Order: sequence, then structure tokens, then C-alpha cells
Amino acid sequence: MNAVTTLQATPASFLTVGLSLKLSFTLNGQKGMYGSTLLGWKDHAWLVCEWPLQAGHGTEIPQGTPCTVSYLHDGKLVGYRTEIRDRLSAPVPLLFLAFPQTVEEMHLRKHARVSSCEPIVLARMDSVTAIVGGLLQNLSIGGCSVIVPQAPAWLRAGTSLRLEFELAGLGHVTNLTGLVKSSEATEAGCILGIAFRFQDMEYIEYRGWGGSVHQAIEQWTAQKATDSFPPQ
Repeated sequence: MNAVTTLQATPASFLTVGLSLKLSFTLNGQKGMYGSTLLGWKDHAWLVCEWPLQAGHGTEIPQGTPCTVSYLHDGKLVGYRTEIRDRLSAPVPLLFLAFPQTVEEMHLRKHARVSSCEPIVLARMDSVTAIVGGLLQNLSIGGCSVIVPQAPAWLRAGTSLRLEFELAGLGHVTNLTGLVKSSEATEAGCILGIAFRFQDMEYIEYRGWGGSVHQAIEQWTAQKATDSFPPQ
């Protein structure tokens, strides 16, 4: 397990406008995780972020509700405990959080790889008809492993692909370029090792988050690899 370091909350060391946040708090008796974006802060006073869409615009969150926040910042997973301070409904819905007293940081291994079990569509780059479905086995910011029950002859090492798959709970990725680096035949099917090629043509349909496909995969894999962080 990567070591966790506890630091005093110095804004420049853990805050940047535009960070994709994961907020965890109890709403109507049920604990949930909600996506938001950091918009600003006042040193040692408060943080302000977008109202989490998943919570619903008319939802009341009592002041003082405990909340934990986590996100990626400069290659580290950052987390801290805070509480709900206030909300603003107009002109745009905003959520205010208490400025944390301490911050916990975890340095992540490069290209953390996590298990997955989501359908994936593979389409050959130079064809509109060469398409096959598979199952995403694991995922990292650098690439993924996919099992294809019945692989066509064209699906082999060196083939360039367009990928479409779901980042569960985060969004739907389309038009991501991948290059088949390895292909292994097994009883269950063909296992492919695919390297991602980010070319600014890929797209993700977000559910309450912001950023690029690269940032989304980085955020998703880091959070899945460290589900217990920060301590509740």
C-alpha cells in the first residue's frame, strides 16, 4: 500500500481551480459519492465548488454535514475531512465547504492498473464495418486488457483501433485510439493488450464531472486503486 502523509493545509500545495472533486457525505440517511469541480477558495476559510448534479438542484444539505473530499493533484491522491458550510442557488448553484485543517496525500504508482468488467467496442481505424465486441478486464492510464471471445483475423498486434467503453459511474468514452500491442489465444478467447494513443479526438460524456478523457481515466483508475482513501 502506498504511504499516506498528513500535512498542514497550505493552499498552493493541494488546491488548483478546475480540479475534479469526489465528495462523500450522507444525504437523506444514505451515504453517497458526488462529482463536482473546484471553483475557488478563501485561505483558511472556505472552498467553493459546483453544486453536485447527482444531488439534485432542489436538495437541502444541512449546514455542518460532514464531508470528505478526494482528487488527483500533481500525481498525488489528495484527501481531507471537511463539512458543508452553505449553498448558493442563484445565479448558478454553488456549494461551500469548510477549509480543511489538515490534508492527507498518497503518492501513486505510475499507471495504476485496476480490474474492470465492462463491455467494450473495438473498431478498426481504417474500416467502417470491422467492429467487434469484447470485455474490458483491466484498465490504466496507459492502456487496457481486453478479452474477445471470437477474434476476427484482422484483430492482431499492430492493429490501430477506435475504442468505446464505460467508466462506471463517471462517463462513456468514445473514439479513443488504441494500438494492439499483444494478442494471446486462450480457451476463453483472445486476450489483447492495448496501448492508448490520446489524440484530442476522444470524447467522454460526463456525469457531473469535467475534464478530458485522459484526466477521466487517470481519476477513475486512481480512485478505484485507493477506494479506502481518505479514511472516513
